[in-house]
Amino acid sequence: MNNIKRAVVLLSGGLDSATVLAIAKSQGYECFTMSFDYGQRHRAELDAASSLSHAMGAELHKLVTINLADFGGSALTDERIDVPVLPAEGIPVTYVPARNTVFLSLALAWSEVLSVSDIFIGVNAVDYSGYPDCRPDYIAAFEVMANLATRQCDEGGQLKIRAPLINMSKAEIITKGSELGVDYSKTVSCYQADQQGRACGVCDSCRLRRDGFVAAGVTDSTKYQT
Repeated sequence: MNNIKRAVVLLSGGLDSATVLAIAKSQGYECFTMSFDYGQRHRAELDAASSLSHAMGAELHKLVTINLADFGGSALTDERIDVPVLPAEGIPVTYVPARNTVFLSLALAWSEVLSVSDIFIGVNAVDYSGYPDCRPDYIAAFEVMANLATRQCDEGGQLKIRAPLINMSKAEIITKGSELGVDYSKTVSCYQADQQGRACGVCDSCRLRRDGFVAAGVTDSTKYQT
């Protein structure tokens, strides 16, 4: 039992996080998946995350409720801010302040309870929307902090934040996931998907996803609203 590798995998229900779960499974990890109902515009991605976790053989799926909509400041948590349909300069309004820091902190807490020393996250610094908490320097800094902040590390353990997609293009991610058997039709990436999980086709996330499938030469199985 001591030789079994276990990991907490952040699973949003989107393309990237589903690929990360497949990668962790392929590396021999027992996976405990974690999603967040954080006040985002729709729950379709949460339904997708639960379904993917079960279908891909995770040991346990945990949904944590926090309300980042109390703070607002993002088109994903504040209905008064429109989701942009055109690329913009700088950090877009779809950035949710401190989201990955909050998510990783809660994953860190669960990892201590589970005695898990690996946390997987699907951040990407190549084909992404320019969010500051998706950069390699941020992941490295959080790992340093985590190894200073936890009892299991103080007692001799070592925690790793694993971001296997961080230097991959969207096409490379899709190619890798396809090789591992990820069913991308079950994923939801759209910032403003409808209740059936159908994508708008015009937001930044939809654009990156669609372009990735084209570049990878893989059939796009995304369900669109029109």
